[in-house]
Amino acid sequence: MAGADRTPPIRRRAFLRLAAAAAGLPTVGTLAGCLRAAQSRTVSGSLTLAAPDHPVTWPIYAGNEPIADNLTPERNATLRLYNYADYIGPGVVKAFEKKYAQYNVNVTVSTFNDTDEAITKIRTGAVPYDIYFPSYDQISRLVAAQLIRPLNHTYLTNIENVWPAFQNPWYDQQWRYTIPYTVYTTGIGWRTDFVNTDIAALDNPYDTLWNSAYRGKTAVIDDWHTAMAMCLLRTGRTDINTSSTADLAVINRQLVDLQQTTQPKVTITMYNDLPGGQLGQCQMWSGDVVNAQYYLPKGTSVDVLRYWFPEDGKGMVDNDLMVVLKGGQNPVLAHLFLQHLLDTKNALANFGYIGYQPPQRSLVPDTVVARGFVPKNLATAVVREEYFNVGYRLLELSVDNDAAWHRIWLAFKAGA
Repeated sequence: MAGADRTPPIRRRAFLRLAAAAAGLPTVGTLAGCLRAAQSRTVSGSLTLAAPDHPVTWPIYAGNEPIADNLTPERNATLRLYNYADYIGPGVVKAFEKKYAQYNVNVTVSTFNDTDEAITKIRTGAVPYDIYFPSYDQISRLVAAQLIRPLNHTYLTNIENVWPAFQNPWYDQQWRYTIPYTVYTTGIGWRTDFVNTDIAALDNPYDTLWNSAYRGKTAVIDDWHTAMAMCLLRTGRTDINTSSTADLAVINRQLVDLQQTTQPKVTITMYNDLPGGQLGQCQMWSGDVVNAQYYLPKGTSVDVLRYWFPEDGKGMVDNDLMVVLKGGQNPVLAHLFLQHLLDTKNALANFGYIGYQPPQRSLVPDTVVARGFVPKNLATAVVREEYFNVGYRLLELSVDNDAAWHRIWLAFKAGA
């Protein structure tokens, strides 16, 4: 059965404000200064910001060329993965060790809480990680700082297994540095025994998160960009990376209204809190609503769970990546591990553990449900290839715009 032998997943980029919350929120001025310093340390000069309408082919620098063809895998090596917690299946890792047992390969997984922490640690080089799992909005910093190694495609023939869009993505034309890992949408999850509204049938399903009837039983994702972008989509605005002062004022008003009506929990534990009954409805990633089925109380049917994402695909759709780090000691094994995860059998086994879908060409929606990866009542959580032609992407923002978004978010978090 997909998803057996699981441990509670702790997911993704949304960690980035938890440490600050534990220590007390910084002032807006302090945050803005930190953002500027962090990005200026990573990239000297202005950032190159990739977007669907501004695709980027990243340079390959002298002294950081791809490895040669036909190299022998490193022997007696420890291949070091750097990832979010519980974001890779241990069975997939063990299968790789077994496949290359003749080289006495050991694979270790180290974890980070947020991408700021991850990049800082990668830059120090204190631990020679081989593979890192970023999102595409980090690529400009990683390439410009020469923290990642360009790929030798001769080792990565399984790229043919993934959706064509990821064989020449706008954020990394010619896939010089990245391969796709998972895809996901952002929508609304709910329990039908706690919410007596058919959220999917509403004229504007986002409105339910502002419904005072569910005060104390509502949550939004603790990720500034994801939660704030939802406020724009609710009002019909689709530029979810806007720098418009008027649009940012709309976001601010929406967040104030949200606090006053439902006073939502701001969290990343929806996968546990929704099935556990602490929440009735929440903004949610598709992978986490798939995981939620494993945390329902004994005797509670999975049928109580629902997930809404726009049928036309016009919502937030995103993907995570894998890259080979320049500071790693095992570049050949790193390439072979990427090839391993691009293999359809291994990608599906990984999907069965982490709940986040790989963009595999053979994985059609009906197959996902029929094979038990996703229950029928959560079929709306299946990510469709065509979503990436019409959906909205969370892009890397300029330093000034990033700080402007964060000022609003911090004010919201202070009152949450």
